[in-house]
Amino acid sequence: MAIQEPLKTILAETRSLVERAGGARRSLTLSPEVAEALSALDGPRSQTPTKMETGTPPISSPDSAPSLEALESLVCACTRCGLAATRNRTVFGVGSPSADLVFVGEAPGEDEDRQGVPFVGRAGQLLTDIIVKGMGMRREDVYICNVLKCRPPLNRDPNPEEVHCCEPFLLRQLDLMHPKVICALGRHAAQTLLRTGESTGRLRGRWHNYHDIPFRVTYHPAYLLRQPSEKRKTWEDVKAIMKVLNGEVVPEI
Repeated sequence: MAIQEPLKTILAETRSLVERAGGARRSLTLSPEVAEALSALDGPRSQTPTKMETGTPPISSPDSAPSLEALESLVCACTRCGLAATRNRTVFGVGSPSADLVFVGEAPGEDEDRQGVPFVGRAGQLLTDIIVKGMGMRREDVYICNVLKCRPPLNRDPNPEEVHCCEPFLLRQLDLMHPKVICALGRHAAQTLLRTGESTGRLRGRWHNYHDIPFRVTYHPAYLLRQPSEKRKTWEDVKAIMKVLNGEVVPEI
């Protein structure tokens, strides 16, 4: 294979850089054309190389992320669905990574999309009131995230394709944290994790099982802003959660 001089120089420098970073015994897969070009630098070989020594391979899927930090990096670079083209920022999650309680909402809104933090608008303030005034906890003591990590345009409901693309990130978040209790805020969070089509009203008021973690469903704060009369039911759910966190009750799941 004939190699033009500029390309030959680039290939030689690339090989030199890789060799200096060697020793980790990891591989970089090359295209056949590049492998052939590198081989040609040293003349004919009995076998064309298809690997080069390099550093730690990049994490390619949520299941392979060893930490929340690594998982967040994947989320920031995600282009699995069309929301990547309309978002301003991804919204991974906030709070204590060792929290006993995790709240899971549906999707970021306009304020969250701008700030990159879940539940910071009016619904977020109501959730903070529930945590601080209702549960006697600090917001930073719990963990808050959403099923979707990007805002749907005009705050519309998540569609099935978006949920399908984003769900692996949420499942890995919960797997890495393994809290004592999960509280789903609203229909989409509950239906996604429980694999059900039942409404929030039918799912709330009782305990469910998510991978042996007690799971409670309550109304989304945005819904409570529209229907203040339902706050009483959410207060019932909050009290049930606190009894489990305090060790007063072991739910049958």
